[in-house]
Amino acid sequence: MRILVTGASGFAGSLLVPRLLADGHELRALGREPGRVRDALERTSSGRRANGSAAPAVEVVRGDALTGAGLAAALDGVQIAYYLIHSMEPARNASPAPFAQRERIAAENFATAAAAAGVDRIVYLGGLQGRGEGPGSRHLQSREQVARILLDAVPSSVALRASIVIGARSRSFRFLVRLVERMPVLALPAWRNFHTQPIDERDIIEMLASSATAAVAGRSLDVGGPDVLTYGEMISRIADLMLIGRPSLPIGVNLTPLTGRLAAAIAGENPELVLPLMEGLGGDLLPGDDHADQLLGVQLHSYDAAVEHALAEWETFEPLAAR
Repeated sequence: MRILVTGASGFAGSLLVPRLLADGHELRALGREPGRVRDALERTSSGRRANGSAAPAVEVVRGDALTGAGLAAALDGVQIAYYLIHSMEPARNASPAPFAQRERIAAENFATAAAAAGVDRIVYLGGLQGRGEGPGSRHLQSREQVARILLDAVPSSVALRASIVIGARSRSFRFLVRLVERMPVLALPAWRNFHTQPIDERDIIEMLASSATAAVAGRSLDVGGPDVLTYGEMISRIADLMLIGRPSLPIGVNLTPLTGRLAAAIAGENPELVLPLMEGLGGDLLPGDDHADQLLGVQLHSYDAAVEHALAEWETFEPLAAR
């Protein structure tokens, strides 16, 4: 089967490409900067090849969903297209428009081009919707809008909705690890008591791969790991598994604009990435009873197993405190 993967230089895309190649699919990858895509795929492949063999060949093409350039050529002859593009961070030479507007424009361009090319299915990875009060996170609302755009254009498409993915190159997980490393006392706002179901990167990649052929056409599926945890428990378990003792200091309010910028500074992250993510911490982020793991035939890893795997992989390219 001929498959196009967008976002192949990103965290999920760079892991998905070798997984799809292992199933014997013919792969094409789309990127604004093909060199970055090739570098990312080489890093992922070389980090996972034990015998020193050459990385499998992937056709890498230039294209930009935001402008629509190159999409028709990239989608030509493709049966399945993975849409793993997110526009939270302004890219070089990208539109200065707010990320939600960039997300919508890029999704509409891609959906139109995919429908015109006769693509059988688009597979999208989005985010779970919160259950707190108020209108909710702009970031999560935007991802839900993207899912609707893609499913409306190609009705047999599949959207997976996850909360935090646990992996060595997951921005959300790396953010939590940096806070544990750099904060001698874990001062956690009120969102520490909200619940979620983080998922192992290995499980989300298996789900994405299975979504190409599984009988789940036209579905949006909530996905999560087997463990329901508060954010405070997640962070404490990371500290324990890193063998770092960290006392905690509960804070009774969220004050996201202030605490988000402070947390971004401590973790060395871009506030424009952290703030939209923290806006989603207004309530529980829990999957519905979609039984996605059963529908997609995936055996889930526990949270501790996911963290141990992510930390071990992290140490192959970067040292961690107290490990």
